[in-house]
Amino acid sequence: MLRHAPTASTTSTELTEKAGPQARSRWALPGVTASLRAVGMHLLKHTGVGIVCAVAYFDPGNWGVDLQAGSEYGYKLLFVVLLAGLFAVYMQVLASRLGCVTGLDLASHCRLLLHDRPRYTLLWRWGVLYPLYALSEIAIISTDLAELLGSAMALVMLFPKLEIWAGVLITTADVLLLLAMRNPIGGEPVRAFELGIAALVFIVLICMAVIISKTEINWGEAFFGFVPSKTVFQSGGLYTSIGIIGATVMPHSLFLGSALATQDRVASSPRESPASREAAASGEGALPSVRNARTLLRKLSKSFVEMFKVKKIADKDNEPKSHADWTNSPLSFIRQHLTHGIIDMVISLLGLAVVINALILILAGSVFFFNGDGSDGPADLFDAYDLLRDRLGAAAATLFALALLAAGQSSSIIATLAAQIVSEGFIHWSTSPVLTRLITRCFGLIPSLVVAVAVGRPGIATLLVASQVVLSIVLPFVTFPLILLTSSKQVMTVYEEVEPARTSASSETASASEQASKDESDKDDIVVATVTETVTEARDVERAVGKPVDFSNGRVMIGIGVVIWIIVVAANVYALIQLGLGQAT
Repeated sequence: MLRHAPTASTTSTELTEKAGPQARSRWALPGVTASLRAVGMHLLKHTGVGIVCAVAYFDPGNWGVDLQAGSEYGYKLLFVVLLAGLFAVYMQVLASRLGCVTGLDLASHCRLLLHDRPRYTLLWRWGVLYPLYALSEIAIISTDLAELLGSAMALVMLFPKLEIWAGVLITTADVLLLLAMRNPIGGEPVRAFELGIAALVFIVLICMAVIISKTEINWGEAFFGFVPSKTVFQSGGLYTSIGIIGATVMPHSLFLGSALATQDRVASSPRESPASREAAASGEGALPSVRNARTLLRKLSKSFVEMFKVKKIADKDNEPKSHADWTNSPLSFIRQHLTHGIIDMVISLLGLAVVINALILILAGSVFFFNGDGSDGPADLFDAYDLLRDRLGAAAATLFALALLAAGQSSSIIATLAAQIVSEGFIHWSTSPVLTRLITRCFGLIPSLVVAVAVGRPGIATLLVASQVVLSIVLPFVTFPLILLTSSKQVMTVYEEVEPARTSASSETASASEQASKDESDKDDIVVATVTETVTEARDVERAVGKPVDFSNGRVMIGIGVVIWIIVVAANVYALIQLGLGQAT
């Protein structure tokens, strides 16, 4: 009898094997399909933040620097593009780790670190915190200036009869795109926003790939450009290399990446902070989504006033005043998001940002350096468009302009979100995306119009490069607190979660012991029992907290961060000296 059960099982297996591969595939196909579907859904949940952050690394400012490098030095500075991309990956991963582990963005961390110092409070606020906030806003304004100029130049390329100052004015209308967009920096990921940004990114990538396919390129020599060259250490090459590094690592993307890393991308009912819920309820910080014109008019009439209101986020009595009072994200949340977020960020930056920047430099090297007309001076965006139109035809030039426009518009939206994060984190001022865009755009619009009317195209190209110099100067001030915070064990330590059942059982045991002590002991015994119970409860609380898990930077990571920071500072000092001597191009 004991042998018949395995025989039946074996017979079933043998019948399946005898049925042939088709039967086996029918049995296996549903399982494989379900597994692939599960993996696909899992990847979809964790994909998006990296693409959004990658947009900042190929904005029109990067285009201008890459075109200059390729037109003057061919492919020899591709190594610097790769190196700058690796620097960006390191800094962006630190920002993601900070947001995921602590549940707080970089700007809020700076306030928590500097706003309520126990000694010399006002000195820390006015001497460090508020100047750091001002520098962050200057970086965002410079970024938005580059996006405005790049988009305006793209419009002039697409519509040659359009004046450059008119293109600058038209680009301000992109604020209307924010009317139908939910707040992407709340507690819930906005998939429509992420998909829209991804679409613009892939438009840039596809357009550049098509243009490259129509260009004659020596790919062997191009790939050899990723090897370090002595050109990097020559005077002009070193200055251009500094420009590439300074234009690639973007300060505002670090603020944005840390904020997006706090979002719960796994739970069906996403967690939101009380401030986010209040903002959503009042209509601040996000405008309602609309589906048709009637809904748009009705909802805009209700939220028009809120759209232009600036509100101070109220300080609560129980609000943390330092990192010692702040509670980090649960360990379960960190384990669900940290690794996936880092992988998404690394793949997006290396697979999109570095590739697009490299393609722009390769295009400039092929068209200007190897096949150019021998004209002196670096090439700008208008030069690239004109030469592509003459060499490869109007279609290639149009694709170039469309890619530039998509890069400018996507980067501009990202800069607006970063401005929200900075103002809310540093000074607790909450504004809507529309008002934020209008404020930052006005700061960039005025100098752009003045230069466009007075000088024209050459002045716009010069202003675009100047905006990247400002970003390079601000970068060390933003990256220093990022490296400092992620290297702090106090900031980056999380405690393991203990099952509630163990704590409940411990409480019931303590209650039973207390009741027995009251029934069977005199007053002296009760005192002893009370002391014993207090010690036991203290041990239970210590046991309930769990073991600490340290997510701070190790020695190697700290060393890499310090080296990158020193390189950026040295690059800025060298660039400023060159500018002061009038030797910079």
